[in-house]
Amino acid sequence: MGRDEHKKRKNNFLSQTPKNQISDGIDVEFSDEFADAEDRKAQARSRAADKRAHEK
Repeated sequence: MGRDEHKKRKNNFLSQTPKNQISDGIDVEFSDEFADAEDRKAQARSRAADKRAHEK
């Protein structure tokens, strides 16, 4: 470890996630061919919730 590894930096230009990144929160893969009725209901509920959340 070098000396500068112990110092706190004010501006970390190498951060992994930008602070101004906008995410829609969707991070799940979905396949229509493997979906059952419960999956389709869950997707419909998810779309309705997303719509309500984005209306505000």
